[in-house]
Amino acid sequence: MSRIDDLIAEYCPNGVERKPLGAIAKLYRGNGLQKKDFTDKGIGCIHYGQIYTRYDTFTSQTISFVDKKLADKLLKVHPNDLIVTATSENLEDVCKAVAWLGGSDIVTGGHSIVVRHHQNAKYLSYYFQTLDFFQRKRAYVHGTKVMEIKKDDLVKIVVPVPPLPVQEEIVRILDSFSSLEAELEAELEAELEAELEAELEARRKQYAYYRNELLTFDRERVQWLKLGEAAFINKGTYITKKQVIPGNIPVILGGVEPAYWHSESNHDGEGIVISRSGANAGFASYWNEPIFVSDGFVLDAKPGIDMRFLFHVLKKQQAKLHSMKRGSGVPHINSKMLANNVAIPVPPLEEQQHVVSILDRFDKLTNDLSSGLPAEIEARRKQYEYYRDRLLSFDELAV
Repeated sequence: MSRIDDLIAEYCPNGVERKPLGAIAKLYRGNGLQKKDFTDKGIGCIHYGQIYTRYDTFTSQTISFVDKKLADKLLKVHPNDLIVTATSENLEDVCKAVAWLGGSDIVTGGHSIVVRHHQNAKYLSYYFQTLDFFQRKRAYVHGTKVMEIKKDDLVKIVVPVPPLPVQEEIVRILDSFSSLEAELEAELEAELEAELEAELEARRKQYAYYRNELLTFDRERVQWLKLGEAAFINKGTYITKKQVIPGNIPVILGGVEPAYWHSESNHDGEGIVISRSGANAGFASYWNEPIFVSDGFVLDAKPGIDMRFLFHVLKKQQAKLHSMKRGSGVPHINSKMLANNVAIPVPPLEEQQHVVSILDRFDKLTNDLSSGLPAEIEARRKQYEYYRDRLLSFDELAV
């Protein structure tokens, strides 16, 4: 950062002046423009909702267009303008900014504020991402379910205004850092994915080994039951997508993941679901929440059998469960197959629970490892945010 220090010493040795946004820019509030107005070609436009999800700090191209007739009625965005979101469902996204760096005018609509200025557009857009700006805007954002800032309040927010050469150097560094971060993030992601996959595979093999060891019992030492003797096996209630009333209850329809989300359940609490038909027939999954079992069987352990223990026993025999499916068209299994052809060891309940505690810890270790990549990337992001905020923090002008 010595180059910036040199520029500050040269251009503003007594500190950087801060001014209300309204003192360095004119602000305009947009209106109109809905997503249904988009066309395949025409005048470029940026909808406020796209600023949250589709644009970063700046752009020179739009992903959407409107016809000229509508564009004539909308707020113009000149090159170097900022488009700022005026509303959001959360505080973080209010005042999210994108600098328009294209070669001609575009348009924007409602819930957007255009900031027209003579500063470096990227500099201002980067500053709008800082913790300093976030803390200042909090005083002016209002609302509960929908957060909003008025144009007449946005103009009051005080921003640091270093001379343009300082702004340009800050932008150069942040652009380089952003580009490097993107490259490093891609390399990191590829490297970590390879490492994590190798580690996950090793853990899976280790887990399978211990599970097999822990769930291998001498026939003479423990009681053995057929699955139909160890658990109640109930067939689900078939439901189509048209019959589903949207809600937050997962519908288990023969696959590995929920097929739909329904408004009511047909099984609450702990349960094991075994898919009945299709390519995943025989797949066993454990649930401890309200669910709607459709194309599958739900198992409830009988007294003296721990539900998680039963689940681990079935997962050990997952290959056998899959091999039980029959049929030349859509393969399926039936309840008699399950009830009579799957053997369940039943050691004392205390021993079952001890086995479960060990295997559940292995599960957690595997799941924690799977979440390692997003955590590493988030750490990189935090590092970038730290340096960005440092670059955009200045000693105030001494008076």
